[in-house]
Amino acid sequence: MDIRFSGSRSGTAPLTWGQRAIWDAIQKTAPDDHYFNFGRVLAVPRRARPLTVERAAEALGALVARHESLRTRLGTGQRAGQKPERGSERKTRQKTGPSQVLAASGAIPVTVSDGDPDRLLETLAEKAFAYDGEWPLRVGLVVAAEATGPTVTHIVLVFCHLAADGLGAEVAITDLRLLLLRGAVPGPVPPSPLDLARWQGSEQGLRVARIAAEYWEKEYRRIPPTMFDCPVAAPDSPPVWRARIVSRALDMAVQRIAAVHGVSTSTVLLAASSALVGTATGHDVCAMLPIVGNRFRGDTANAVTTLSQEGLFVLDLRQGGFADLLKAARPAALRAYRSAYHDPDDRDRLTERVGRERGTRIHPYCCFNDMRFVDRVDASHDEQTVRRAMDETTLTWPLSQDQLNCRFCLHVTAEPGGLGVSLTADTRFLPRPAMERYLRDLESLLVEAAFHDVLEPVG
Repeated sequence: MDIRFSGSRSGTAPLTWGQRAIWDAIQKTAPDDHYFNFGRVLAVPRRARPLTVERAAEALGALVARHESLRTRLGTGQRAGQKPERGSERKTRQKTGPSQVLAASGAIPVTVSDGDPDRLLETLAEKAFAYDGEWPLRVGLVVAAEATGPTVTHIVLVFCHLAADGLGAEVAITDLRLLLLRGAVPGPVPPSPLDLARWQGSEQGLRVARIAAEYWEKEYRRIPPTMFDCPVAAPDSPPVWRARIVSRALDMAVQRIAAVHGVSTSTVLLAASSALVGTATGHDVCAMLPIVGNRFRGDTANAVTTLSQEGLFVLDLRQGGFADLLKAARPAALRAYRSAYHDPDDRDRLTERVGRERGTRIHPYCCFNDMRFVDRVDASHDEQTVRRAMDETTLTWPLSQDQLNCRFCLHVTAEPGGLGVSLTADTRFLPRPAMERYLRDLESLLVEAAFHDVLEPVG
């Protein structure tokens, strides 16, 4: 079956900054670009049951009609792995590079299953999108047999990252729940990628981009050219691996540190992660690229699109101890968040210019992505409980692949068993034993820092 949708307009525009940033990452990761697919599972609310397949398709059609990004495709005929055409000027690039094409109507195919919804999500997400031809949303319905006919129990959505980021996906799920319960979503329709692209090309958008570019250029002149600059081992097969810990002790320790020092838990993790990157690489200044949601404008808070981009977090690790490092990390994090809303073309130009001046390519190849939606702080966790919880920590190796657009990527998630921290790395620069040691050291450092001042410089 298909989900049929009909929106109010169609159109073509340059890619937004967020779309261009993720398209660049997709290009560099192909043919393993399914890495960027992600999804959500919505258990049908009790008050919306029994839900027929037809009624579910109706609600999904309304969702796609409301959020134009879900019916927007790449407009160049390019596939991942092809080099985009580039010119020397902004206008030339916008004409020759990828564009976004919004369709007014169409039909999205649906997979219907009576199996496990999480397994269906994995199946729908395991193949890269055909960006120029396929709709950027895959849909699955899990049904159960009832006396009155098949009833939908779960709706599975898999997003192309060109259409949504994590926060955008949460908006889509919230709106779908409202459509199932009430038949409508209250409030005005948020801006679409088409609207955002036009604003970003305006005088006001160009001013925002210029301020961000000035910060990137200033910092690019003083950071190490690359954090993981020297291969240290032969690559594993495949060369890219992911190690993941789930730690209740780490969760409690980070909450306590954040509460005591008056910072966010994300800042605590950024500071500690940077310190250990310095230990692993020998650099006394760490440049890390945190993924920032960029939903600071009120009208974009409920937009289903990909607004997330990399900011530039720069931290001098030559501090007296972890408390001093945290004090420096707070303003550094704010600067990084402001720098994330930038024009990737500006960044490419200044990267090339500063690289020529310094005689080497400038790119940190070191990323941080806090994917949690809630920040909890709590100073009440006691030392004995936290240290005992370290015995429960688990470590797994959930992913391996050939290509990645980075050398070191740290992802933070909220898990039922505690804080999840995943490290995806190129084993030529950080072998698997060093990856495991990094995650264990991160837990140990923060558990120690939660109850005792770490007096030695942590970098």
